[in-house]
Amino acid sequence: MENPGTLEIAFARLEDLPAIVDIYNSTIAGRRATADLEPVTVESRLPWFKAHTPDRRPLWVAKQGETVAGWASLSDFYGRPAYNGTAEISIYVSEACRGSGVGSLLVEHAIAECPRLGVNTLLGFVFAHNEPSLRLLRKFGFEAWGHYPKVAVLDGVERDLTVLGKRLGGPVPPAIG
Repeated sequence: MENPGTLEIAFARLEDLPAIVDIYNSTIAGRRATADLEPVTVESRLPWFKAHTPDRRPLWVAKQGETVAGWASLSDFYGRPAYNGTAEISIYVSEACRGSGVGSLLVEHAIAECPRLGVNTLLGFVFAHNEPSLRLLRKFGFEAWGHYPKVAVLDGVERDLTVLGKRLGGPVPPAIG
């Protein structure tokens, strides 16, 4: 992709899910972006997809025409009401678009949407050996807030997990549910 500025970022629709799953699965073999060891299916990701709603924990796609170039999601952190103002951000970019700025556009969009969603703290959970993702989040002011040594095993290699955080400020969100 030559110009990521021609992308449209929108809420993901069910018809986007196969492309979202393909992008996710394309990262598994590299052992840098996910702790999944085997490809996932569209069917297995349906509950995850349905858990993302535009008004609370969105799932966005970056599209050029009808082609999904990448996606980003916000997910609940720790699942208890006191953490409603904190969300985990995930970003995945198609192989053809990595390094083209798509990830930056998605992070920028997610951060801009946080006030509307009542999110005042973003967290990213990144393998310590995933330098591209660490650089991406640091570019937007995320800082290392935690380090978990040797908590994952990928192909017999113990891997560290880095927790990056960014405080966005804003009001305390109301309790949900």
